Amino acid sequence: MNHFLPEDLLAHFAIVEIKELGDILSKDMFYEIYLEENNVIPQGHVISDYESKGFYTEVTIQDFPIRGKAVYLKIKRRRWRHKNNSKDIIRNDYSFVAEGSKLTKELSDFLKETGRYTGRYD
Repeated sequence: MNHFLPEDLLAHFAIVEIKELGDILSKDMFYEIYLEENNVIPQGHVISDYESKGFYTEVTIQDFPIRGKAVYLKIKRRRWRHKNNSKDIIRNDYSFVAEGSKLTKELSDFLKETGRYTGRYD
């Protein structure tokens, strides 16, 4: 599965579920791949000072199709809270989502090269 997903994604996230959904009669099928961020604190912070406090709201981004079926990555990112200052919340930053879109960076770059992506997808 690691060759089908964006580069380095599985180094930071675990696949928790894969669903094949859609309408079989119309052959309008797609995959949803559910990922949760590993419990690894962002670099530059002391692990003993922070605790994992759940996840941010799940985001959905589109990736390359697999076997002609659309692929949507459902990503849950962790948040960590400082043990002595509850307002100090940290998270990891990743570059696999193309800025200003809901596409993976790799898919956005590919579409730009082929002339099929001219702006923002919502």
